[in-house]
Amino acid sequence: MYHMLRKRKHALSPQYWKSLFTEDGRLRDGGIKLLKKVRSGGVHPRIRDEVWPFLLGVYDFNSTKDERDAVRTQNRKKYEGLRRKCRKLIKQSSERSKLNDLGEISNEGGDGSLQDSGSSSSDDAASSREFLSSQDITPDAEYSDYPSTVSLEDDYVNVDNADASILDTDSTEAPEVIQTVPPIDVPEDNNPIKTTKDSAEGSEVIQTAPPDDVPEDNNPVKTSKEVSSPLQKKVPPKLPTNEDFSTWQRIIRLDAIRANAEWMEHYPSQAAISDNIARRTAEDVGLEDYGHLEAGRILHAARLVAILEAYALYDSEIGYCQGMSDLLSPIISIISEDHEAFWCFVGFMKKARQNFRLDEVGIKRQLELVAKIIKYKDAHLFKHLEKLQAEDCFFVYRMVVVLFRRELTFEQTLCLWEVMWADQAAIRAGIGGISAWNKVRKRAPPTDDLLLYAIAASVLQRRKLIIETYSSMDEIIRECNSMSGQLDVLKLLDDAHSLVVALHDKIET
Repeated sequence: MYHMLRKRKHALSPQYWKSLFTEDGRLRDGGIKLLKKVRSGGVHPRIRDEVWPFLLGVYDFNSTKDERDAVRTQNRKKYEGLRRKCRKLIKQSSERSKLNDLGEISNEGGDGSLQDSGSSSSDDAASSREFLSSQDITPDAEYSDYPSTVSLEDDYVNVDNADASILDTDSTEAPEVIQTVPPIDVPEDNNPIKTTKDSAEGSEVIQTAPPDDVPEDNNPVKTSKEVSSPLQKKVPPKLPTNEDFSTWQRIIRLDAIRANAEWMEHYPSQAAISDNIARRTAEDVGLEDYGHLEAGRILHAARLVAILEAYALYDSEIGYCQGMSDLLSPIISIISEDHEAFWCFVGFMKKARQNFRLDEVGIKRQLELVAKIIKYKDAHLFKHLEKLQAEDCFFVYRMVVVLFRRELTFEQTLCLWEVMWADQAAIRAGIGGISAWNKVRKRAPPTDDLLLYAIAASVLQRRKLIIETYSSMDEIIRECNSMSGQLDVLKLLDDAHSLVVALHDKIET
């Protein structure tokens, strides 16, 4: 079998990482050696904060150090602009709430003000489902390369003319330590709660516009005067209302406060943040009800709030949904600067955002692909699933939504994601074809769907138990939900790559 022949490799080491760069800070050979190494075993923890921006498309493989510094400066200003807009919306909401408490404002439509809503978060989510599910969203939009983005050139983010010294910032620059973050629970039904609400008549609309044109390819380095990130592309955005943002804000804060402390077990030294810094950061983002948390978790929750609010404005078609915080948590555990973590999250969500669509088109497509892999690989197992009316593979729903975050340990999750990101980066860099990759090494070609092959592999590893023991889909769901801590991530990746070798042509062509 393929996985038995595959030689075990160590993670990308700091020494090897340093050797990959030329004198001007450009990656040699277009990043091929980097991707080959990461696909073999992930990234050493010490250099993750340097490597991840490349894997997630924040920096181009052909960029020099100076060009990346320029991108970093632009990205900081754009993130700060989003945070200023968040603070403005929070202030407007607070002022309106005070006026409502005094009975000094009427709820008349058409005045451009926020509509007061006394509904609960669950009511907000319910109404948002009805609203967004009625929208005409085409399959092409589902697989578009980049999410909708808010304008970064309007009156609140004039980055060309802004004086960087006077820009407001919510980046937690005071602590020099890398902040680690626990995963956030999603609801027991594992259904991401969408929170975009109906834009009722009279609600103020947040004015957004598409960013300036950028080249179609993924090279952010064009000229010394015009440097852009590969994450920016012109697409028409959906216009969110102030009420949308208020709804996202409420749920983000609840999820941030509920975040568990798993990260502290892995990085105890990074939990040693001063209480003053933690509380000041929480106050800056308007976080409340954190008195029961220790300082490290307060800072973690505040960073989650800041970045998720900014992302909700950046990709307002998706906004915020429960489960997204699970994906952001590991990123801010590694990336200490909020603006860098934000753009890494944007790169991650370029693919993962399909998991949070109200119509669940993306989820359904992925479940269908998992089912197809199992069917082609093990017809006997698939027939048993059909007998149990489980051929839709709904029992792996949670694995798909939060990308194995619940089934793997913290470090295992990072390893799996890094290998997955390397595959996606290889395709993005134009070396995703079988023939192109075989020139590097005879092995499984990169695929955009390595996660789904890994999910199918985890089910196939339990084929005997499923066939001989389980007689209902509920039993299989319980088995899948009990995998936490029981999986060998390296064997899982070996088996996933074996499936890619065997089925790539059938599945993806």
